[in-house]
Amino acid sequence: VKTASVQVGLEPVAVAVASDGNVWVVNHLSDSVSIVDPTLSPPAVVQTLIVGDEPRDIVFAGDTTDRAFITTAHRGQHRLTIPGAIGGGDPQFLQEGIGRADVWVFDVGSPGTSLGGDPVEIMTFFTDTPRALAVSNNGAAVYVAGFHSGNQTTTVLETFICDSFNPAGGCLLAGVLPLPAGMEGPSTNVGPPAVSAPFTGAIVKFNNSTGNWENGVGTNMNTVVPFNLPDNDVFVFSADLLSAGGVSSWDRVGTILFNMAVHPVSDKLYVSNTESPNHVLFEGAGGGGSTVQGKLSLSQISILSGGPTVDIRHLNKHIDYTKLHTDVPDLVDPTQKDHSLATPLEMVFSSDGSTLYVAAFGSGKVGVFDTTTLENDTFDPTVESANYIDTGGGPSGLILDEANDRLYVMTRFDNSVAVIDLGDNSTLQTVPIHNPESPTIVAGRPFLYDALNFSGNGEASCASCHIFGDNDSLGWNLGDPDGAVTSNTQPAVPGSAAETTFHPMKGPMTTQTLRGMASHGALHWRGDRVDGIEGLDPCTEPTGAPCSEEHSFLNFRPAFEGLIGMDSVLSNADMQLFTDFALLLTLPPNPVRALDNTLSVAEQAGLTLYFAPGTDGVGSCNDCHRLDRSRAFFGSGGEQTFEGETQNFKVAHLRNMYTKVGMFGKVIDPDTVSLAPHTGDQIRGFGFLHDGAVDTTETFLSSMAFPSLSQADEEDLTALMMAFDSDLAPMVGQQVTLDSSNGATVGGRIAQMITSASTSFVSPVIGASLNECDLIVSGHDGAGAPRGWLYRPPPDDDFLDAA
Repeated sequence: VKTASVQVGLEPVAVAVASDGNVWVVNHLSDSVSIVDPTLSPPAVVQTLIVGDEPRDIVFAGDTTDRAFITTAHRGQHRLTIPGAIGGGDPQFLQEGIGRADVWVFDVGSPGTSLGGDPVEIMTFFTDTPRALAVSNNGAAVYVAGFHSGNQTTTVLETFICDSFNPAGGCLLAGVLPLPAGMEGPSTNVGPPAVSAPFTGAIVKFNNSTGNWENGVGTNMNTVVPFNLPDNDVFVFSADLLSAGGVSSWDRVGTILFNMAVHPVSDKLYVSNTESPNHVLFEGAGGGGSTVQGKLSLSQISILSGGPTVDIRHLNKHIDYTKLHTDVPDLVDPTQKDHSLATPLEMVFSSDGSTLYVAAFGSGKVGVFDTTTLENDTFDPTVESANYIDTGGGPSGLILDEANDRLYVMTRFDNSVAVIDLGDNSTLQTVPIHNPESPTIVAGRPFLYDALNFSGNGEASCASCHIFGDNDSLGWNLGDPDGAVTSNTQPAVPGSAAETTFHPMKGPMTTQTLRGMASHGALHWRGDRVDGIEGLDPCTEPTGAPCSEEHSFLNFRPAFEGLIGMDSVLSNADMQLFTDFALLLTLPPNPVRALDNTLSVAEQAGLTLYFAPGTDGVGSCNDCHRLDRSRAFFGSGGEQTFEGETQNFKVAHLRNMYTKVGMFGKVIDPDTVSLAPHTGDQIRGFGFLHDGAVDTTETFLSSMAFPSLSQADEEDLTALMMAFDSDLAPMVGQQVTLDSSNGATVGGRIAQMITSASTSFVSPVIGASLNECDLIVSGHDGAGAPRGWLYRPPPDDDFLDAA
C-alpha cells in the first residue's frame, strides 16, 4: 500500500536510512543527495547536499562517529567551489598518476549549512569512476570499489607496431628505435575478394606472472607501454580516521564492478562484477571459442578476504563457449542460457550467511546460491539454477524480509516491485511504480540488456560493453577475417580525401557511448554502418549531417548473431524498437562547464583558437569538429577525415572527453625518436582517438594534429575540450532546498537557475527556440497537498501554479 511519494532529484539510484531515521537519496544526474524526513506529514526533503559528478552509492558507518559516505567521480562544478576546497577542488585533468574516484564524507547529525552542505572530507582513490560502497559488520570499516576498474589492457599506437603480420618479430622505427612486434591475425580477409588488411595498433595485456606487457602470442611489449596499470579495484579504510594513507586495496577483482555485500558472519566481502576478455581478437564464429563471440562478459562474484585474497567465481562455468557458432548448427546448445546469469547487480545475504541472493539484471532472474559451495567453487550452475527466481525483466534491487519469508525485487523493465514468496519462489504480487517514461523507451530498453532472449548462451548483451548505455572504458579488436570489404559512401571534410571502402579487419577501437547519437550522422568510429542491409534505405537526416543515424543503427542488427551469439535473426520490427529507444539516449550535462554556461578565461581562449583559421596549418578545428548548437553538432558534422592513420575515420564528437582522462605516458619523443620517460602507475589503459592509444589531448595536439601550437595554447584547447558544449545545459538537473531560514544561502543559486531558465537556444529537432532548462518548484500547501510551480521567463517572469 503506497503511503507517500517524495520528489527528490533526477535519476535517484541509491537510498539508505540514517541513524536519526532520515532517508538519504543519491541523485545520479542532479549530483545531489536529498535528505528526506519521513516523520513529516507528508514526508518531505528537508535538505539537499550537493556533491561531485555522478554520485552512485551511499552508506553510513563509524565506530565512534556517525558519518555518510557517497561515491562520485573526481570532478564536478561543486567540487571547485566548496569552502576550503577540501580534498583539492581542481579535477587535475592534466595531472598524471592520481586517482579519479572520490568519496564524499558528511556528519549525519550536522551535514552543514553552506550551499550544498559541508563535507567533513573528500577522499580520493586510485581507480576510475567509483560506484559501490559497503560497511564491515562492526561499522568501523568502509569499502569502496571502482566501477570501470579496467583489466590491465591497453592499446599500442599503430606507429609503434611493425608494418608486418609477424607478432613475434620486431623492426626499427625510422631506422633508429627498435619496435618489438608486428600485427596479429591474417594479412587479408577471406574474401572474395581477399584484400590486404590495414596496419593498425594492437591491444596488449599485462602478464602478472612474467611481469611483462604481452600481445596475443606472448611477445614482450614493455618498450612501447611506458606506464603501469596496478588495477586497484576495491579499497578499505577506517570510517573514523578517514586516513588515505591507511587505505588497503584488492587488485584484479574484475573489469566492471557493480555492487558489494559483506557476509554477515565471516565479514568476507562479495563483489558482483563482469570480466571483459577484450584482449581476445575478432568478432565472428572463428571456431573453438577463439573469438569473443558469446564470450565478451563473464558474470562473476569475487570473494575478498585478508591477505588480501581475491577468489573469483564464474557464475556461468557451465557454458561451453565452443557450442555457439551459428555457422555450425549442430554445435549450438540452446539450453545453456537456462542456467545463466547476466549482469549481476545487487546482492543480499540471509542473516546466517548461508544463502546469497543475486539480482541478474540481464536474465530476469535472481540467482540463489549456497555460500559454502560458492566459496569452495563446488557449485554447479545447472543444479543451482533450479532455485533461481524468475522475476521479470531487469531485476536491480533486493530487500530480504526473512521474518515474513519475503524477497522484494525492483524490476526495471516494467518499473515495478515484485513480491516473492521464498517458500516456493512464486511471485505473490507485482506493484507498479509510477513511470514517466514514454512507451518508446519502455519498449526498447530490453534489447540493450536482455541476455536471456537476445544472446546465444544467456551471459552477454549489448550492455555488456555499452554499460548502462555508455561505454566500458576499454578497446576491442572486433574485426572479422571472414567479413567482406564494404562500400564507404560518407563524404569527407574539405581538404581530406574520401575513402571508398571499409576493410573488415579494422583493428582496435574503444567502445563508444550510445548516448547522444541522434544528430551526428553515421555510427561507429569509421561510420561503417552506412550502407543498407536487406533493402533498408537511408532516410533524410533532419540536422543535415551526412548519413542517417536511424538507418545506421538499424544496420547493427547482425551484431546480435556475430557478437553476442543469438541463434536467430532479430526481426526488423524489433530492431526498429531498439533503434527508437537508442536514439533517445542523451549525454548528461557537462560537469566541468560552469553552471551558468559561461567559459573560464582558459576555456574562452581555447574557443578562440578553436575557430581561428590555420590552427593546424590548413584550417580551423571547427572545419572538422563542428560546434554548432543550432544543428546539434557538438564536435562533428558527420563526415570522414584522414589524419595520418592507415584508415579514414569519422570526425568524432567531443562531448565526453572529460571521462577519458587518466592514461599518461607518451611512447616516444617525436623530436629525437627516442623512448619517453616511464610515467609510473596510472589508472586507465585507454585514452583518446579511435583506439584509445593517445594518452592526453595535449599529446594529440602537439605530436599529431597541431605541432606549431605553444604549450599554453595546448592547455587552453584542452580546457575547452574538457568543458565542451553538450546537448543539455550544465544547470539541467541541479537542485537546492529552500526553507524559512536559508534564503540568503541558496538565493544566489536560485537566481542562477532563473537566468538559465530564461536563456534560449534554437532546437534543431523542433525548429523552435527553447530555454536551457525548465525551473520547477515542488512543495506542499498548508494542508499537506503536493503543489508545483513552473517558472515562466520574460515577459511573464513569474511562477505558474500547477493547480
